[in-house]
Amino acid sequence: MSSFAAALDRIKGNLSQAVPAALIDRTATLLGLTHRDRILPPAVTTHLALHRCLHRGTAITHLRRFTPERFTPSAFCQAMARLPEAFFTRLGLLVTGQLCRADDADRWHGHRVLLIDGTGVSMPDTKALQAAFGQPPRQAPGCGFPVAHLLAVFDHRTGYLRRTILAPLATHDLAHAAITHDEMRTGDLLLGDRAFGSFAHIALLRRRGLHGLFRQHQRRPGSLAPDRLVTYPKPKERPSWMTAEAYAELPDTVTVREVRVRVRTPGRRVRRLVLVTTLQDRVKYPARDLAKLYEQRWRVEVDLRHLKITLGLDVLKSKTEAGVRKEVLLFGIAYNLVRRVMQAAARRQRVSSDWISFVDALRWLVQATPGEPLPDLDVVPDRPDRVQPRARKRRPKNYPLLNRPRHQMLRALKNKDNQR
Repeated sequence: MSSFAAALDRIKGNLSQAVPAALIDRTATLLGLTHRDRILPPAVTTHLALHRCLHRGTAITHLRRFTPERFTPSAFCQAMARLPEAFFTRLGLLVTGQLCRADDADRWHGHRVLLIDGTGVSMPDTKALQAAFGQPPRQAPGCGFPVAHLLAVFDHRTGYLRRTILAPLATHDLAHAAITHDEMRTGDLLLGDRAFGSFAHIALLRRRGLHGLFRQHQRRPGSLAPDRLVTYPKPKERPSWMTAEAYAELPDTVTVREVRVRVRTPGRRVRRLVLVTTLQDRVKYPARDLAKLYEQRWRVEVDLRHLKITLGLDVLKSKTEAGVRKEVLLFGIAYNLVRRVMQAAARRQRVSSDWISFVDALRWLVQATPGEPLPDLDVVPDRPDRVQPRARKRRPKNYPLLNRPRHQMLRALKNKDNQR
């Protein structure tokens, strides 16, 4: 296992052993997990799985070069199956907690700001995954892929991924937003789009001593006043994601602050928008500061792009529901390890961590030799007014879409050949 230890040092790079084998073994012990003296114990299996995430879901057979021990893809899958989802959940909390404690400072007006948004991730087309997550309704049976709804919470300043919740595709962003409140601290500020600006969600935030800044919900009338306090009455219709008992406990009204913002930057999709926030003090929280903060909400889209496209979370590899959930948790840990490299480089180069290239940090993380110092990474300066058309230049291959099940199209091809 000595050569494998060297490979693990290469994976971790200069992160001060952010995921040491002792931490993995301690997590397994806390959960009461026992194992025989195997080729793939929990520590080796976890590090190989993290390495796979850092290499965009590389084939299992390619992982053999990181250990002198020989194992088959089936053996690796069985080793992953022996580790429950709770193991990866707790390991992710421990690793993320260690990283965030080292960088938990520099708050916005004294508040820690968290970004929240939902997205979708695809996976192999199996009956188990179809039943667990479903697929887009416009796709015919046998012609699409299962898609899961992923709710993600990021730290605004550091970009660390704080929480992920996987659910069936037909799930609203608000359905599990209240679960993310459990890990927040009093005074935290949640930043999200208009989907999170509903009465119920704002009331839940206030009950826990949390704050929110969202775009005004589309069902509410627009405001002509530049800055005003408004009392929202409790809607008669209960949201589908809340139980009747939980909805009955909400107050009859909530008072929020509405700030009207005019967008002057050319190329933006909107010219005017109304922000809704629980921060009612106009002196401590000027309207201009709120507008500038909400403009940074777009960072969550960039974070999701790095998580899904750069790392490869967009298309998962596991073929079971349990495997998919473990894979998402592992991608979260791998993403935070890359973010840790970006934080270290930002401090050395005296720039914002958002300016450090995510791709360059990822490359150094997987290629650095043991003990190699962190070099200066590529810096991509902030360009807030940059706009680009939402269009593709490179054309896809001119193949028809698979709009019928594969066995039907195969039968049609064979019948066509027989008629010649």
